[in-house]
Amino acid sequence: MYAISLGDGAELRPLEVWHAEEVLANIDRGRAFIGRHVGLPEVVADLDGARAWLRSYADKRAADGGSLHGIWQDGTLVGGLLFRVWDTPSGVCEAGCWLEPAAAGRGLVTRGMRLLLDWAFGERGMHRVEWHVAPGNQPSINVARRLGMTREGVLRENHPHHGVRTSTEIWAVLAPEWAAAREGAGQHAH
Repeated sequence: MYAISLGDGAELRPLEVWHAEEVLANIDRGRAFIGRHVGLPEVVADLDGARAWLRSYADKRAADGGSLHGIWQDGTLVGGLLFRVWDTPSGVCEAGCWLEPAAAGRGLVTRGMRLLLDWAFGERGMHRVEWHVAPGNQPSINVARRLGMTREGVLRENHPHHGVRTSTEIWAVLAPEWAAAREGAGQHAH
């Protein structure tokens, strides 16, 4: 299977059903941290939950409707990137991420997402990549900013999370914006 270096001993690899034990261990190490803003820890409550969640993304990948990509640091799964929604006909997808606390703050999500956005726009011809984030999730908002995304609006109290109605900020970058930013920075897909 492919492994793409993110530098500093980190790699981006496909996340498959057979990684269920590693996914559960990753979520267990960061359960409270990851669960502050997203429901993934509830979905991956145990090994069966991890397998079911990974299977759902294997089905999405098979149908060209989404995908999961793990981030390994020095051989340990520490988080991942995903296309939660992927709609080829409309050219619109939604990207996201999660990380355990020990891996946060190293730029892994930003570096990995740059590779995936190069692929989404360059190889797959997508037009718009969205990033949905809780207003209190500053690290994720910072990733959206670093990726050159624009904050387009807020869906107010659209998401029940831990018994509280939370809002969702919608950030996005369009293909021409991505191309211009990559060209302006003198960076090209590697």
